[in-house]
Amino acid sequence: MELHPRAALHARGQLPDRLTAEGLEAPALGMLEVTGIARGMVVCDALVKRAAVEVLRSAPVDPGKYNVIFCGQVAEVEEALEAGEQAAGDMLMDGLLLPRAHEALVPALRGSFRRPEDMGAVAIIETHTLARTVESLDKALKTAKVDVIGMRLGRRLGGKGFYVITGDLHDVEASLEAARLVAGEDTLTELIPRPHPDFVESALRELGPTY
Repeated sequence: MELHPRAALHARGQLPDRLTAEGLEAPALGMLEVTGIARGMVVCDALVKRAAVEVLRSAPVDPGKYNVIFCGQVAEVEEALEAGEQAAGDMLMDGLLLPRAHEALVPALRGSFRRPEDMGAVAIIETHTLARTVESLDKALKTAKVDVIGMRLGRRLGGKGFYVITGDLHDVEASLEAARLVAGEDTLTELIPRPHPDFVESALRELGPTY
């Protein structure tokens, strides 16, 4: 299976005595998706043995796959990604490398979101692979002044992922278009220019945890 190319390549819990993303202005982010749960656990073990990275997520996702997301300095993330790919072998489905992830991306993957009191326009981006979810969110955040207010990756979604962004209408439209270009033609997107307060309250209640 073809992976996203490296230069643009497409857990929880903190590991003791290892580098974390705290204090890093723009940490690199790596991600691997494997077809088997058991092999996925081996992949996670292999990559943290190879390099000083923080595992943000190491968990099964539907349908019977395994997802590992990690961050740290660029060289360390590249080393960990290589070790993980080797351990995955022919069960590797997808991989992602973001050398300079947006500063809001790692907090979002930890389940921490900035939610403005006065919600602007809202866009929902739904992708068919988790790598595209993360990569397109990074692009959306870098394109215009928007906030990510919720995100889900894989669990109980049939392997899909989605996220929700908000901001001024022109910023949300620009970020939505940029995200579409990264995520591909089969991406599902919706734009709500003026969301009702009751919808916002209900949606945010459902969009608590990332996973």
